Amino acid sequence: MGRLRRSRVHNARRDVHRASRTRVRTRDLDQIQMLDLDPKRRAELEAQPLDFEKPGLAQHYCVECAKYYETDAALTSHWRSKVHKRRCKQLKEPAYTIEESERAAGLGRAERRQPPTVAVGMQDVET
Repeated sequence: MGRLRRSRVHNARRDVHRASRTRVRTRDLDQIQMLDLDPKRRAELEAQPLDFEKPGLAQHYCVECAKYYETDAALTSHWRSKVHKRRCKQLKEPAYTIEESERAAGLGRAERRQPPTVAVGMQDVET
């Protein structure tokens, strides 16, 4: 009997590589919070002109997930899905800022406490 090879061992590496490609990169949470959830920008995204290059002619767009859908039925079923609800929950949390990352690395100004004020009584000193 011959040697047995381990099969399909590159899955984890392949998935990480595919997720990091910029070709299909999705928008980050902080980008969605700062740009897309603005009421004026949101109205523009929901009422886009016809675009033949995008799925569903760019008429069915989920702003929270930054994703186009083919039909209105697909979009409404997406709104009921766990993936969409999880993304909405993530968007309610405040965005991770640069200052917060610097504080975590030990850089930047630390929040210093005020030293306690001790009332020192004046004693009569005879000189």
